[in-house]
Amino acid sequence: MRRPHIRSRHLAIALAVTTAATLTAGAAVAAPATPAASSATGTSSVVDAARAAAYAHSTTTGVSKQDTLKATDTLIDPDGRRHVRFVRMHRGMPVLGGDLVIHLGADSAYQGVTRAARHQVDLPATDPQLSGRQAAAKAASVAQGTAGTPRLVVDAREGRTALAYQVNVSDSRTDETGGARTVVIDADSGKVLSNIPVNEPFLSPSVLHKLRQRGERLTPGTAATTAPPAPAKPAAGRYPAPAAGTGASFFAGAVPLSTTQTAKSAFVLRDSTRGNTETRDAGNKEVEKFLQGKSLTSSTNRWGNGAATDRATAAVDAQYGITSTLDFYKKTFGRKGIKNDGAGAHALVHWGKNVGNAFWSPDCDCMLYGDGDGQTFTKPLVVLDVTGHELTHGVVGATAALEPTRVDAEGRQFGEPGALNESLADIFGSAVEFATNNPKTPPNYLMGEQLGLAQKFLRRLDKPSLDKLEGTIDYWSKAAYDTEVHAGSGVSSHAYYLLAEGSGKKTIGKVAYDSPTYDGSKVTGIGRAKATAIFYRALTRYMVSTTDFHGARTATLQAAKDLYGAGSTAYKTVDRAWAAVNVTAANTPKR
Repeated sequence: MRRPHIRSRHLAIALAVTTAATLTAGAAVAAPATPAASSATGTSSVVDAARAAAYAHSTTTGVSKQDTLKATDTLIDPDGRRHVRFVRMHRGMPVLGGDLVIHLGADSAYQGVTRAARHQVDLPATDPQLSGRQAAAKAASVAQGTAGTPRLVVDAREGRTALAYQVNVSDSRTDETGGARTVVIDADSGKVLSNIPVNEPFLSPSVLHKLRQRGERLTPGTAATTAPPAPAKPAAGRYPAPAAGTGASFFAGAVPLSTTQTAKSAFVLRDSTRGNTETRDAGNKEVEKFLQGKSLTSSTNRWGNGAATDRATAAVDAQYGITSTLDFYKKTFGRKGIKNDGAGAHALVHWGKNVGNAFWSPDCDCMLYGDGDGQTFTKPLVVLDVTGHELTHGVVGATAALEPTRVDAEGRQFGEPGALNESLADIFGSAVEFATNNPKTPPNYLMGEQLGLAQKFLRRLDKPSLDKLEGTIDYWSKAAYDTEVHAGSGVSSHAYYLLAEGSGKKTIGKVAYDSPTYDGSKVTGIGRAKATAIFYRALTRYMVSTTDFHGARTATLQAAKDLYGAGSTAYKTVDRAWAAVNVTAANTPKR
């Protein structure tokens, strides 16, 4: 099916290079265990100090006089330490794989760098042999779509420094879940350096293909919900004003909804208390912009009926899932919205015709939900952990921007940075369930357990290899780099589970787990709260676009050191958890 240009991944980033060498030691231990942080306004002096440090310490940062740095995120820890994330321009051109994070002390003194590319980016010649028209034609040919305007970039991925054209291609016919791809063409040789889809579906092409081959028809279990209870009577006053509504969802039962009252008996499904988070109806069209959707309104402030006969039912699940995810990030980490800028998130339900998938699109800060394809998927994919997973892709995109290394002709994505992205989406999607703690969608370490799959879940964190649909792996090996990203995600997801809960048999809620280890070692978990804090801090401070599993190990060790100390049980357990999935300092690949 053809899809519009919906972009949830900006560029393909290749070989992961974040290693212990890129994390300079010297940071003092942060006393607070909760990684509260701010990305507030008034941080220009911090950015200026970090930029100056990047140039002053060019030997370690790799930043040259030909580079300019643009700050994309600024985080200030409770103890005053600062972390500024930059993207790079070289001779006026964007550098693919050139992102870095500068770490400063509370006194703004340079403490270290996390960089995506270890080599010096130096491009003496900027005159392309290939014309922009030729590059666009080649991109359109390989992506089988309509090429946009090419732009010159410097490709610093996989250790190279190449002048290249980056071309966005819409209406691609190369894979079912595509529609738009980013193609990078070497400006001298004409070689295709990368050809990556830019939208992020929850269900991979591999899973969709396998389900259809099997003829499996999903019958998702839904909550028994009739009409939602009557909401409290709103106070008379000026409009618009916040109001407390109620909704009957497919999967989460009867749920409270914060809405906006626009008149005495008029309400819209917009939450002004969470940055104007709103869900709209796409009208079964493949609309590209959120405002093209139709506002959902009610005269009673009751929404949905728990069934597909009311178009608002899917919207209830979507709005509830988004607000639950935003609440998790804010209450747990102090993160204000997907981009930490205070803005809410949006959703479009009833998107397209016969669409059996859900997507995150940062172009419009939108979640997109199809109604199902009528064959394999009979209901919209509006379950809570799907929303938590997809919105986390937005958080990853706003921070480390982890990317796959390559995509094959069938649209399958490969590479450890992409697998780590999928893993973090599963980790925090699961954490959203635990934080929400709704008995109708009980929290667990399973992903997609409410979709109605024959194997009872899509993926799981305790023993990922129990997922036979995607062939997810439990442990790292050199083959992980060429493993499809959803299958490869098991390595870091397993490490997170072992860090949180430990190895062996355990029952949490009503789910039995039995997590193995690569070397037969026993791991005692430090608890979900600490494990989640460590992975979040690692993502936002110490991961970059090319971080692989060994880089993730280094990042989480640094995060544990910051939060709990280098001699802490938490720090030692991080090391044990990664060793238990065969990720160690000793087997770090040489680049």
